[in-house]
Amino acid sequence: MLLPCEVAVKCVLPVVRAMIAKELMTKHLMKQVKVAELLGVSQPAISLYTRKIRGRAMDLENEIEITKLIENLASSLAKEELSHKDYIVAFCEICRTIRAKGLMCKLHKTFDPTVNIEKCKLCSVMTIACINKP
Repeated sequence: MLLPCEVAVKCVLPVVRAMIAKELMTKHLMKQVKVAELLGVSQPAISLYTRKIRGRAMDLENEIEITKLIENLASSLAKEELSHKDYIVAFCEICRTIRAKGLMCKLHKTFDPTVNIEKCKLCSVMTIACINKP
């Protein structure tokens, strides 16, 4: 049994990083080295994202809410106005939103065929629980 967070780490995080990297390079005209520094990854990883070799497990480009969250995070990163804690919180918000919208369900089923995506509401329930926890 594969946990939803394991699917997120394997598939969602690279996609989100790739989208943030693209945003930083295209709209904020940053070089790969600077983007890598801001995201805490290597420059070769950014190159792989740019060439769509890594971070292509799912397509989130048409997800307006996700795209807006990524644009906001990239903008804050570009202005270097985020603490490490705020970066983590913003990144987690993106992941929670992806899970709550059910965008990760098909990937989860790919890794774990026992998942019934029609009946499973775990990600949306857990997302609400995480948000409401003090």
